[in-house]
Amino acid sequence: MLDTALMIVSGILCVALVLNLWRLLRGPDLSDRILALDTMYINSIALILLYGMYMRTSLYFEAALLIAMLGFVSTVALCKYLLRGDIIE
Repeated sequence: MLDTALMIVSGILCVALVLNLWRLLRGPDLSDRILALDTMYINSIALILLYGMYMRTSLYFEAALLIAMLGFVSTVALCKYLLRGDIIE
């Protein structure tokens, strides 16, 4: 029962990733593209966590945490560049 639910949710997350990729490529503005990239990080983290639950190992949870930290730092850097034109003050 749990494996079936994990597969269904994984499929839904893959569809969400494809839609985020479409928004990333066709976004009307740079801020929309940054938001799509941030949402792709979140969806990929959820997909990795689901795969870790499916494989019943905790190794994937550490990888998801690493991607979350990198996603946060890159989003902050991109937004800072968008607002000020430079990253380092």
